[in-house]
Amino acid sequence: MHRLLRTVLVEPTVSFKAASSPLALSRPLSKGIDESRVPVLRDEDLEESFVRGSGPGGQAVAKTNNKVVLTHKPTGIVVQCHTTRSLFENRREARKLLIAKLDHLYNGDQSVEAQLQRLEAKKQSETARRKQKLQAKKRAWKEREFGDSGEG
Repeated sequence: MHRLLRTVLVEPTVSFKAASSPLALSRPLSKGIDESRVPVLRDEDLEESFVRGSGPGGQAVAKTNNKVVLTHKPTGIVVQCHTTRSLFENRREARKLLIAKLDHLYNGDQSVEAQLQRLEAKKQSETARRKQKLQAKKRAWKEREFGDSGEG
């Protein structure tokens, strides 16, 4: 099967906020997140091509070139995005994914995603601790209220 690849240069009028967190739009970030190390995408480091997508959607998907294949030339990382039928939204999503991958590659444990995971784990452990504390209080109350009156 042959696929038509079309390489398009990014117009200078289109600007992407590359320095922001890749997850910034999905949820508000805590003050504990250090975003100063997030890599910035430069247009000369990117090769962007659009190919025909596949999957459910029939003719609306099969005849349009709205799947974005984004290649970061210095590292060779390739990101593909075909989540929506909109080319612009797929381009934006592909750039977010590429920033997240580069951040993880360059920063490792200090990447935004790793910091978010640590914060989430801390929240979950705090929630579990509070739940156990409440259960202990309930047990103590039941023993005080019902434990003493049943013996007499």
